Amino acid sequence: MSHNHSHNHSHSHPELKGKNLLISIILNLLITVAQVVGGLVSGSLALLSDALHNFSDVLSLIVSYIANLLAKKKASIDKTFGYKRAEILAAFINASTLIIVAVLLIIEAVKRFQNPEPIASNLVIWLSLLGIAANGFSVLLLKKDANTNMNMRSAYLHLLTDMLASVAVLIGGLLMKFYEVFWVDTLLTLVIALYLVWVGFDLLKESFKVLMLFTPEDIQVKDIVNKLNTIEEIKNTHHVHVWQLNEEEIHLEAHIDFHRDLNLSEFDVILHNIEELLYNKFHINHVNIQPEFGKCDSKEVIVQD
Repeated sequence: MSHNHSHNHSHSHPELKGKNLLISIILNLLITVAQVVGGLVSGSLALLSDALHNFSDVLSLIVSYIANLLAKKKASIDKTFGYKRAEILAAFINASTLIIVAVLLIIEAVKRFQNPEPIASNLVIWLSLLGIAANGFSVLLLKKDANTNMNMRSAYLHLLTDMLASVAVLIGGLLMKFYEVFWVDTLLTLVIALYLVWVGFDLLKESFKVLMLFTPEDIQVKDIVNKLNTIEEIKNTHHVHVWQLNEEEIHLEAHIDFHRDLNLSEFDVILHNIEELLYNKFHINHVNIQPEFGKCDSKEVIVQD
């Protein structure tokens, strides 16, 4: 069994900014406290829903911060991959909380539609402005790392949706102040909740696929097999597994049946060609090949282990 990591092809990602996460946690904790008090005093469900979302942001940012620290830990004898999947797990948890919060908001909004209440709009306006400023600053802090890391993207999405929610609450506060349209508060809560479901489900699906070791969507296993089989010495490629360990590593393992009984030095040359092909065509940077000659096993591309 030959195993090669192709370290010379590893992706280069910017160093994740744990300090930025910490700043965002503190800011969101302050916003949450202010909005809970303000929501109770003003009677605004939209403000309370924004506070609930902010509290979920605090929890998700803490999860992301811990995962960010764990991901930097090195592998060991009893943790041969280290904590490389910690950030994927954090993204999955954060996406789940987004959807749970959204469902709670929808339930509360339905109740409020049935029993509308007057709302102190001035407090709603000022606290929504606070939310926009603090969350907007946090969004700018995390934007760069969100482009390259699923965990940071989950934290970024929490903050971005909360900033948008605060904008919606501000608009609602202004409509209530100048036109006394109090039902808009409940409508905005529903809109915020539905947006959370839409954003959260997409991230939940993406992180779930990685956790379940599904083949990345942009890779077709049959295309890999066809490409490998064009190499002159290869007779058949079968028993293939392709999965994503995290956002930096895509792994492939396969059994390859050769036309003749190769010696090790010959196999090493072919293996190098296989690694180059897989990286350049499919961005696969960890390759594990089991060479075979005349072995009686299943030659199916996918074999149930």
